[in-house]
Amino acid sequence: MKKIIPENYILRILLFFIGIVATYYFFIGLEFIIHDKYVISVSKMIAINIILALGLNLITGVTGQLNLGHAAFMSIGAYTGAIATVRFDLPFGVSILLAGLIAAIISIIIGYPILRLTGDYFAIATLGFGEIIRVVFNASEFTNGALGISGIPRVTSFSITWTIAVLTIIFMVWLNNSRPGRAYMAIRDNEIAAESMGIKVSYYKVQSFAIGSFLAGVGGALFAHYQSFINPEMFNFMKSIDILMMTVLGGLGSVPGVILGAGLLTFMKEGLRVFSDFRFLFYGALLIIMMIYRPNGLLGGVNLSKVIKSRLSKSTVLKKINRSR
Repeated sequence: MKKIIPENYILRILLFFIGIVATYYFFIGLEFIIHDKYVISVSKMIAINIILALGLNLITGVTGQLNLGHAAFMSIGAYTGAIATVRFDLPFGVSILLAGLIAAIISIIIGYPILRLTGDYFAIATLGFGEIIRVVFNASEFTNGALGISGIPRVTSFSITWTIAVLTIIFMVWLNNSRPGRAYMAIRDNEIAAESMGIKVSYYKVQSFAIGSFLAGVGGALFAHYQSFINPEMFNFMKSIDILMMTVLGGLGSVPGVILGAGLLTFMKEGLRVFSDFRFLFYGALLIIMMIYRPNGLLGGVNLSKVIKSRLSKSTVLKKINRSR
């Protein structure tokens, strides 16, 4: 009689959950070692930005759909998480999951019509959606209008944030090397050729958009519980540009690049806090320099796994040569 669930499958699931718990306690220990409130606060913001940037990277970098309304889905997640916690007393974990799901559902609803558009038209549509969401939150009494929502429990801890960030990174690496990931890349490279090869272009574009928006919602909920206060102006068009800059700086389509870009830009924002009015002037100058010297981003086009494997193989070959001598 065949077993319904293979033993190795159960073992993998068990090891996965053990890994999550181990990662969580590792970051608890790391937080205890760091013990500096400012460093921990900045580190939490880096983790949130990594989650947001990886979500945008999937849509823009991997699938090739320029999304200028990523902050809209972040705001949906932030407001959903805040309302779920403040008004309905739901647990923090449930509010995070709910925030991601609501953002993903809305992205699917609007995704089918707007993903028929390509290039600049899609970018303009997402930009328009972002502004619509901001105006709705400003006008709605349910979201407390322009005054925003205050008194959100500050429960976004260092360990929880970085555990979610690590899980997001692992998921993105797996997704990029999976069948859907290869379909996303085929659509990015040539949509017509991908469709002629039997790839369901509309299905995979909506799927990519939904996953990226889910991560934006999760990042938004973490941000709301980190700030303890949110209002619609926190999620304007410039916030979308902030997240887009992280992906472009690190390298579109590169998971390590996005992590590097999110970390660097978060540190730069902290360093340039005194010159906050000139931040986007600096971004513009940085983009020009990047386009001249590194048009693919810092790690764009660099396959780190191949580089590591080649270095390891070279070292083993050198060791064998030295032994033979």
